Amino acid sequence: MDLTKKQQQLFDYLQQQLEDEGRAPSLRQAAEDLGVSHNAVAQLITQLERKGAIEREGRYSRSIRILPRQSSRRGESRFRELPVVGRITAGLPMYAQQEWDGSVVVDGTLFPGNNLFCLRIQGNSMQDAGILNGDLVVCEPRQYAENGEIVAVLIQGEEATVKRFFLGDDYIELRPENRTFSPVRYPFSDILVQGRVMGVIRSYDS
Repeated sequence: MDLTKKQQQLFDYLQQQLEDEGRAPSLRQAAEDLGVSHNAVAQLITQLERKGAIEREGRYSRSIRILPRQSSRRGESRFRELPVVGRITAGLPMYAQQEWDGSVVVDGTLFPGNNLFCLRIQGNSMQDAGILNGDLVVCEPRQYAENGEIVAVLIQGEEATVKRFFLGDDYIELRPENRTFSPVRYPFSDILVQGRVMGVIRSYDS
């Protein structure tokens, strides 16, 4: 990828914004931050698209993705985009939604692996594990769990929740990380593990 000085400047700026904020800036914000005109930013974005450095969902969309195997002055892009799959509770379970609820850009060196996905937390039953209301948890797809792992599970095929997993002789116990909530035991047939929680992306808007 052969970029001009101005194109490289915008490319590095977009990459930094995606890393810091998890989303692309508006054209107005980019123009103010870079000290150029609104039209100049729009033209540079179009040029970066043509050179295969970035990708947008639509002409006027703010959803910008740094394409893989494209290098900048800081080397190979390490960022990746993960889907946010509906919402999931860390309190009373709620109905598991199948629709995507947008996406988030993460550092691939912190979250390696294939087919990772994010779930948004509602409730405070896992707060002592550092998982707060409104946070995103990054999950590795899995259909099994080890004792003590924090996992996303489906209960009776409908309700979804995040809890610590413990296997008993004839039951599965899901434990919260909040003393005001009690562990609950389920028969094996009621629980389907969906993924292991690998990390948390803090929400400062909640």
